[in-house]
Amino acid sequence: MAGLRTVGAIALTLAVLALLKADVSHMVAGAMAAMVATFAIKEKQRGRQALTLALGLPVALVAMSLGALLNTEVVAGDLFFIALIFAAVYSRRFGERGTALGLIGFQIYFVSLFVRATVSALPGLCGALAVAFACSAIVRFALVVETPERVLLRLREAFRARLAQLVSAQIELLDAGPDRVEKALEDVRRHTARLHESAMMIQGRLEEGTSDSATASLVQRRVADAEIAAERLGVLILTARSAERADTLTLHLPHAPVPAPGNRLRAQDDTTATLRRDLNALRLLVVRPVSHDRGTGLAHLRNRLLGYRDEENLPRASAAVQDVFRGIGEAARSVLGLRLALDGPQDESDDTPATTRSREELEAEDVAISQAEESESDKGGRKGLERPTTRAAVQVSVGSALAIVGGEFLSSQRWYWAVLTCWVVFLNTASTGEILVKGYRRLLGTVLGVVAGVGLAGLVGHHTWTAFALVLLFIFAMFFTAPLSYALMSFFVTAMLGLLYTLLNTYSPEVLVLRIEETALGAACGVIAAALVLPVHTDRRTDELLGTVLTRLGDVSRAAVEQLSGGPARDLLDKARDLDTALDDLRSSTQPLTHPITPLRSRRQTARYLVALLETCAYHARALAATAELLPYSKTVAADPRLKGAGRRIAHNIDVLVARVKDDDTSGVAETGASLAAMLETDPARHDRVTHRVLRHLQRLDEGVIGLARPLGVPVSTPDSASPRGHAS
Repeated sequence: MAGLRTVGAIALTLAVLALLKADVSHMVAGAMAAMVATFAIKEKQRGRQALTLALGLPVALVAMSLGALLNTEVVAGDLFFIALIFAAVYSRRFGERGTALGLIGFQIYFVSLFVRATVSALPGLCGALAVAFACSAIVRFALVVETPERVLLRLREAFRARLAQLVSAQIELLDAGPDRVEKALEDVRRHTARLHESAMMIQGRLEEGTSDSATASLVQRRVADAEIAAERLGVLILTARSAERADTLTLHLPHAPVPAPGNRLRAQDDTTATLRRDLNALRLLVVRPVSHDRGTGLAHLRNRLLGYRDEENLPRASAAVQDVFRGIGEAARSVLGLRLALDGPQDESDDTPATTRSREELEAEDVAISQAEESESDKGGRKGLERPTTRAAVQVSVGSALAIVGGEFLSSQRWYWAVLTCWVVFLNTASTGEILVKGYRRLLGTVLGVVAGVGLAGLVGHHTWTAFALVLLFIFAMFFTAPLSYALMSFFVTAMLGLLYTLLNTYSPEVLVLRIEETALGAACGVIAAALVLPVHTDRRTDELLGTVLTRLGDVSRAAVEQLSGGPARDLLDKARDLDTALDDLRSSTQPLTHPITPLRSRRQTARYLVALLETCAYHARALAATAELLPYSKTVAADPRLKGAGRRIAHNIDVLVARVKDDDTSGVAETGASLAAMLETDPARHDRVTHRVLRHLQRLDEGVIGLARPLGVPVSTPDSASPRGHAS
């Protein structure tokens, strides 16, 4: 959608400027301004978007005017450019509007340098800017309309598609032979991660995309239920085809070894065929919209799958295989809840008693969902140079100053490419390692883009409209590939610039080679500035985020266990969402440590293991939170005071890990205990008390937290040991 909206704004701008008989340089400036005016604005509310766009036009006009006036004043122009860069980055502290206006100011000044704006050409260029902003508004608010409600609708459809893809991958895992099981398991891992990404995107849009807070809470609840049920089903399938119970970590750790194969399914071909049939029915139930329901076929499938929630409907099979059927029943219940939340009431005439019971449970939950929303704002309390925006502004300014000086030595005409690269590598990065990786990816994409640009420039020649058409195509590709690969996005940017140089009659192979040199220089200046000026080393950044993740993991697990033990009801899913957000930030910050170019292989493996183990702990904490929220109104789950002891131990262990990461206390010892194992052995899987599944999630969470102790250097003790010992997992 971002690509379509940007391409539409540029195409409309070019059409209007062509009708006004503007020259090519004005058309290029208008096209680039339309692109900036469209992609810079990220606010979700249409009114706020309109205000930011209106404020962006005078900012753009001032930037273009100053660029034209300072074009011949080398020293003054460079000093102003550095000041503008500082202001543009510093403005991020004022939220999305500040970020957008800063980006518009910087990019339009860059456009003035690119088209070599002069005072005499200023009226025409300002007119082109006005046309560009007007066309951007027309496309945004009339032609390619994107409201939060429509975004949420597409995300819901995407979630269904991702869920269906995960079930398909789980079917492949069920059927995979010894030579294909590793690939099948890797597919399950990938689709599990993608389903989680979709769930996080939906949760980020709920407040703006739903009519009220109750509806937002309901959708959030149902999406979380579906994600948890789908991930649990994958673990159960893996366990059923293995010789022992599979660890949830296997679904989160890349290239984790496949559990040893078992014969639970080989000896039960009929049961395996039934499993395959029911998994296909579950996939159909997920992917088929309510509006497409015809007849009773889908209702029959739904009723059969929900029937597996009753013990008497389970087929004769081993306990592990029966668990898969139970998992299918719970997944079908979550899909039913998702349909009710997203599509509204449905025909109940074909319901069986099992389906009726599931509906009653869901309706009871819906009625009891609290409408109270807790909103917390974490500003971090940092001031001055400790504030991330201030630090980044100083770093970018220093790096840009170095890039200007070095760029002038390479070319007095196109030194600004080095400055642009230095600016870009600081966007959405927070540590020296992240900047290094981003600079490397930009340089790689630029080199490949230069090769493509040389070939395209020779083919296009002076065919102006062919070149503009290719520019539009590359801009769409740039936006489409940006979330997938930064190197690929840089490739399309550079290829597009080769065409723009052709349009401006300034193309030559030497110019594109110079772009490689300027890009390398800008990336190097960015890394130098990040490393020497108020540096935030990757280790420090990851330690801060790791401490945040562990703290939020403790908040979720402590609150969930307290509620499962009979404590007061709380809004647990919001806490779980905060945990997921912090974990996503940590995952991004560890990319420099896990990147293939990282020379420290053992460090890379440790980082991957830590993130995977935290993802596993977060999954079990989400499951506990989702179950705990059922307590006030569920007929199938009851509080169990015995969980308090295990909860206290888990909370203590997480506190010890947090203290070790933050260096507040390095003498703490993590503790293990046998209470959960004893409860699992003595308490059957009954539905009138805390279920066996809850105990299993608690046990896995306990094991995961203890597993984190070893790589973090925390000693582990047991009740029987007098002194701490290292934990081997």
